[in-house]
Amino acid sequence: MKMRTTPLPAHRRLALSLGGLLVLLLLWAAGIGMAGEETAMAGLFSPLKALPSLAHLVLDNQLTVHTLVSLRRVAVGLFWALVFGIPLGLAIGASQKLELATSGAFQFLRMVSPLSWMPVAVMLFGIGDAPIYFLLSFAAVWPIILNTSAGVRQLDPRWLMLARSLSATRREILWRIVIPGSLGHMLTGLRLAIGIVWIILVPCEMLGVSSGLGYFILDTRDRLAYSELMAVIVLIGALGFLLDATAQRLHRRWGRKSV
Repeated sequence: MKMRTTPLPAHRRLALSLGGLLVLLLLWAAGIGMAGEETAMAGLFSPLKALPSLAHLVLDNQLTVHTLVSLRRVAVGLFWALVFGIPLGLAIGASQKLELATSGAFQFLRMVSPLSWMPVAVMLFGIGDAPIYFLLSFAAVWPIILNTSAGVRQLDPRWLMLARSLSATRREILWRIVIPGSLGHMLTGLRLAIGIVWIILVPCEMLGVSSGLGYFILDTRDRLAYSELMAVIVLIGALGFLLDATAQRLHRRWGRKSV
């Protein structure tokens, strides 16, 4: 069977995306309806209550501060992950010996859930934003390292040979060949890192802080405001979707411009 390769028009892509979201909404409502037959409280989590609560929270400006705080934490975590991950990835991709020396240790650390470090982070950094920054950075650095090193390894050796034959310095090779040639892989690593960070953000914000979307979920639970709890979950999903869409746009715009 021949696969379709022609891109769909923008309006059809939008219609399909909205159709998928509508199906998800219907499945949500149907699931709550079936659960409501056995659990009386299930109706409190229905979209008929969550969506009006979300509109109320947004219009009353009750989520703005929490959203901005969460986005700031994500940005700081990604910043430090990029600061450490890109140089390490470039070095590992350029040196087979360094790759062999670090592969076992990095794979071991990568497989440890970032959330398992929560008690350690609190003991080392105290209560506040510092342990959250550490946990987010720890979670985000691995896809950046792995994808950056993979991008360096896939470079055409003839580019490097040509640069050396033209007496290019190491800095010129780095900035004109290595980084542009592996930029697409770096952006892929960034997109994966955004997804990981956004997933673990909520439990990280349950570390005793007094702001953020994770904190607000705990607050709604304590106040028994279950419709608001579901509203925040919907908001988290929507913000995560927008973050991923932004990363996709960056990849389409800059990833294809790589050498």
